Amino acid sequence: MTAFADLRRRAGRHHRRIVLAEGADPRVQVAARILREEAILEPVVIGPHDINPATDGRLPAVAELLRSRKPDRVRDGIHALDLAADPIRFAAGLVALGEADGAVAGAACPTAEVIRAALWAIGTGPDGLLSSAFYMALPDGRILTFTDCAVVADPDPDQLARIAMAAARDRPRLVGDEPRVAFLSYSTLGSAEGPSVTKVREAVARLRTLAPGIVADGELQVDAALVPDLARRKAPGSPVGGGANVLVFPNLDAGNIAYKLVQRLAGAEAIGPLFQGLARPMSDLSRGATADDIVNVSAMVALQA
Repeated sequence: MTAFADLRRRAGRHHRRIVLAEGADPRVQVAARILREEAILEPVVIGPHDINPATDGRLPAVAELLRSRKPDRVRDGIHALDLAADPIRFAAGLVALGEADGAVAGAACPTAEVIRAALWAIGTGPDGLLSSAFYMALPDGRILTFTDCAVVADPDPDQLARIAMAAARDRPRLVGDEPRVAFLSYSTLGSAEGPSVTKVREAVARLRTLAPGIVADGELQVDAALVPDLARRKAPGSPVGGGANVLVFPNLDAGNIAYKLVQRLAGAEAIGPLFQGLARPMSDLSRGATADDIVNVSAMVALQA
């Protein structure tokens, strides 16, 4: 928790209202209490002892929102109300309607369910691409952004560039420093060839067109991205210089494996997956999340807002 203390303090300055969609879960109840007691944000808890979507006065508005966004998915008005009464969809609907600044779910349901609700009710922003990032707090105090580790299975070069851009844009708000982006590969600046290497090179070129102000380089092996001495030898002149804080993985296999290895073997604290690219913020939780994890993700969603 120490690595995220500053994040909690910064979130507390903004007085956001964040929906916790799974209020029946004891971890969520503990997280809501911490969020209130530490004045990090105002939790809006959906659950048996708090908000019941089926009897809430905003249910018709959420139902109409769902029906208007995907009329082919809704048989009639009664069906719309039934759909809107689902806590995850109701939470997403509150965010879409401006009744809350963001939402968090996933402690008790799969990521795919949270994604479906978010895309239905909230939709994507101008980039039109939903992706995710984990924030890895290392024992030495560093926080690294790992993207994408949960959503886009095999991004093409344009998607990979947009994933990197979304993570870079979130980095100053969530961590408080400037992004230094490394596109990872088994090759460093031409040391090897292959289809995935070509994809990464094209993604780097695309990012430089989309956002020339972002410090980025690739393709880089992970040691050249993170170790300055090795970067000087393997990637001399690289603008990242072995000091990357945003690591962009070429596909979901690489990203998901990497974050779990760093979490389990290096003792890193993994917070996320935090969604990127929605029109308004909503995010997922690992089903193994602790109450502290839920607090931290909620604070991050508040800062995204």
